[in-house]
Amino acid sequence: MNQEKARLAGEIKARVNELESQLVAIRRDIHAHPELGFDTLRTASLVTDYLQALGLNPRTGVGRSGVVVDIDGAEPGKTLLLRADMDALPIHEQTGLPFASRYPGKMHACGHDIHTATMLGVATILPHYRQQLKRPGPADIPARGRDARKWR
Repeated sequence: MNQEKARLAGEIKARVNELESQLVAIRRDIHAHPELGFDTLRTASLVTDYLQALGLNPRTGVGRSGVVVDIDGAEPGKTLLLRADMDALPIHEQTGLPFASRYPGKMHACGHDIHTATMLGVATILPHYRQQLKRPGPADIPARGRDARKWR
């Protein structure tokens, strides 16, 4: 790894460490309030509010309850798609954790709560590196995730 990459990696790691407690709190909130299938309106609202607080412009209601945000880079190039599922499973949680599901018969047992929180961390950090990122060219057609298949 060259010096610039090592410097950049260290800088990003420091930003992640600064965000850790906030992202853990978000993950636990999502975990405590699981939603099934496309009925992820509370989670989508949390994600939207967070992205808007960052100064980003998310599109909501995509594929019913999905949220899409573009973070363009400074130079033309290929589109990188990152996605996270937000839905839970129809399972009764019996962990006894302080942030266990508050909704009987619903649980984040598959990690979508942490996927969503992690993606919010990425959305927080990426805009700091716009100069190193590419932006979609006119021929790029972004492919979106499950909750956003028909986004256009």
